[in-house]
Amino acid sequence: MFSQRTLGESVAAVGIGLHSGRKIRLVLRPAPADTGIVFRRVDLEPPVDIPAEPLNVNDTRMATTVNVGRAAVATIEHLMSAFSGLGVDNCIVEVNAPEIPVMDGSGASFVYLLHSAGIVEQNAARKFVRILKPIEVREGDKLARLEPHEGFRLSFRIAFGHPAIDATDQYADIDFSRVNYEQAVAHCRTFGFVQDVEMLRRIGLAQGGSLDNAIVMDEFRVLNPGGLREQAEFVKHKILDAMGDLYVLGAPLLAHYIAEKSGHGLNNQLLRKLLATPDAWEEVTFEHAKDCPVDFWPQPAAVSPEEDSVKSDRSGNTPL
Repeated sequence: MFSQRTLGESVAAVGIGLHSGRKIRLVLRPAPADTGIVFRRVDLEPPVDIPAEPLNVNDTRMATTVNVGRAAVATIEHLMSAFSGLGVDNCIVEVNAPEIPVMDGSGASFVYLLHSAGIVEQNAARKFVRILKPIEVREGDKLARLEPHEGFRLSFRIAFGHPAIDATDQYADIDFSRVNYEQAVAHCRTFGFVQDVEMLRRIGLAQGGSLDNAIVMDEFRVLNPGGLREQAEFVKHKILDAMGDLYVLGAPLLAHYIAEKSGHGLNNQLLRKLLATPDAWEEVTFEHAKDCPVDFWPQPAAVSPEEDSVKSDRSGNTPL
């Protein structure tokens, strides 16, 4: 059978919180089959578990946040994206703060941590959600849509009307039957604008944001000394985010995701509409691993410069 996967051992790191600016300890622990991804606030007494589920997402301003009651964990999307890209089904994510450390602003540091822990198969079939008919949500000129597809493909178009972004690729199509997550998506960083950062800091947010963990732009150009990592970094980061947002569903999708200017909120609306439309999907497993689409086959670890940089990241991220 095509099996569920978890970590071979626990792994920990310390990184900076994007909004609090404080150092946060993150521990990723193996979990039994059918656990899913569970965030655990160990700074609370007693600790509170927050499963990654669509209905636990109740704040999508600037990031995806899950909560149970008043206990919340924000900025989960980059870590969730890495879980999705590497096919990790079950993990306990311990954190001693109400947010996941931002690391370098991409998924690469989390990929490095997952490979450091090792990824192992479990004695349980991996469950997939197969889309049977299109599901779509719109908000003005924004769109998020799922279409039937026997694999996993994401197509995203952006339009920010900013000179630095307009000079790059505005559209990306990632078909995971042809490329893998580490090479195509993981290294692409989050981005923001100087004027927005200044406004957020005045209200107590973005205290940890810097050129070390985001692409930052003024009115005309990218301010990071090294520039972009690739021509499509902006739109590919939106795909990275979308992968994390969609993985909150609790199972990988057999689907083609199509988006125009979508964000965390619209992605969550799409999952909620999907769950509310039971004839639009079915849960499937694969008795024989060879029958599973190649999109989901395990990929060997590939150490990229971005992953390797986690060892001496200037933003304060330190593997333990």
